[in-house]
Amino acid sequence: MCVSVSMLASGSRGNCALVSSTQTRILLDAGISCRETFKRLKSVGEDPRALSAILITHEHSDHIYGLTTLAKRLRIPVFMTAATHAAWARAMRTVNGERPRIERLEKFESGHRFQIGDIEIKPFTIPHDAADPVGFTFRAEGVKISFVTDLGYLPANVRDHLRGSDILVLESNHDVEMLRGGPYPWSVKQRVASNVGHLSNEKLADFFTGDYDNNAAFVVLAHLSEQNNHPEIARREAENALADRGGLFQNRVVVARQSEVVPPIQL
Repeated sequence: MCVSVSMLASGSRGNCALVSSTQTRILLDAGISCRETFKRLKSVGEDPRALSAILITHEHSDHIYGLTTLAKRLRIPVFMTAATHAAWARAMRTVNGERPRIERLEKFESGHRFQIGDIEIKPFTIPHDAADPVGFTFRAEGVKISFVTDLGYLPANVRDHLRGSDILVLESNHDVEMLRGGPYPWSVKQRVASNVGHLSNEKLADFFTGDYDNNAAFVVLAHLSEQNNHPEIARREAENALADRGGLFQNRVVVARQSEVVPPIQL
């Protein structure tokens, strides 16, 4: 038996991951091209044709860029909320005003569990400036994986969902000082730093030193900004916070990258 997470791409230019069990393969988000998705799946020994479903967190382009082509090529179920689907369809209208269609669309609601193969999925609402953004917990073969990026802060309901995770994928988007001094326009800096923007290294460290239950065997830092963060800064902040909790040796910290596939994290 084996449950694993493969971070295929993570960052502002495209996000895509694979959650797998012995029987089931779920593609989480489709923010890179179909061709690149296939290439990266094959690089970790996965056959794209063996995918069970595609699961979408929200409609921003760095999470759905390759969805239309992937859905056509694979003809597998695509799961998203009704509001996310409506926002995606509006954004993807053709020049003739036609909305795109997904052959095997499946809709779910935040807070309601559902099953894909042998993986139980629980979506939960997160604070982000999208139509109906969600994070997910996945349970299979006695393992719990939690996956949450694209959120401005960690409210109590999100922290509750993260408890008991064996693999924890969390956003560590930006360093506050790098964002302040960085190249983004002031309006974008305000949006990123807001409660419906993106989680900073500092806010994540506060979670690790405060309400984190110190349970996960692996902590994955995801959705790092290439302009306003650096992998070693994010890693240092997280490891220092975990060390304060005595968790440095209990939690292996992995940094997900934009252009490189992270080898599968297996339990």
